[in-house]
Amino acid sequence: MEVPLSCDDEASGGPSAPFDRSTTGGTSVLTPPEPTPTERRAVPPATGAGPRVRADARRNRERLVAVARAAFTATDDTVPLESVAREAGVGIGTLYRHFPTREALVEAVYAAELDDVTTSVPTLLDELAPDAALRAWMDRYAAFIAAKRGMADTLRAGWASGRIATPTTRERVTAAIATFLAHGARTGSLRTDVDPEDVTVMLLGVFVSTAAGRTPEQTGRLLDLIVDALRPNPPIRGAGEHDESPGG
Repeated sequence: MEVPLSCDDEASGGPSAPFDRSTTGGTSVLTPPEPTPTERRAVPPATGAGPRVRADARRNRERLVAVARAAFTATDDTVPLESVAREAGVGIGTLYRHFPTREALVEAVYAAELDDVTTSVPTLLDELAPDAALRAWMDRYAAFIAAKRGMADTLRAGWASGRIATPTTRERVTAAIATFLAHGARTGSLRTDVDPEDVTVMLLGVFVSTAAGRTPEQTGRLLDLIVDALRPNPPIRGAGEHDESPGG
């Protein structure tokens, strides 16, 4: 026996076929009709669909980060997010699903590229004294920031506001600094009373305050001051370089 459409059925356009009413043990049961071949083809199988979607999303995210890395390195100008999406072969909506803001995309690129800097710590410590290794590592970090010309302003603004330098990336920088400090404490080349997080704050502060137009030489002098402050007996820079006094 056919059952009349309910209000919900009418609102949704009605079912594809009427339900049959059968009686089991004295109880009426509505049995949905079997799907048609067309309906079966329209519904993808549930098994494996989730992982496939996740894999596609992961590949899209990786392409977006790779394209953004290249774009941020290639230009001094702000990179339009639309061009990143287009080059990655996805729509702008897909980009925003992965990275709701420009800062989120910049932070993802920053985190990916930070690997090259943080993994250099053991090599530098093998080649140099801890204080010199720390200073060389800071140069690498400065070069890494300078190379990302297209995202430098976003990085600085994000650091200043706290929107960038999330715990994950910040902890990686702090962990690298802590390694140098530990080695320096054992050799006596670096102070033993320094909190690595304080050094991270000073280091990031250099790049927040070093606006566009500042020279690499000035950045180098600021990094020298940080490392000098970490040495037990810092050198007196410029000693003997001043002109003699008139009476001398």
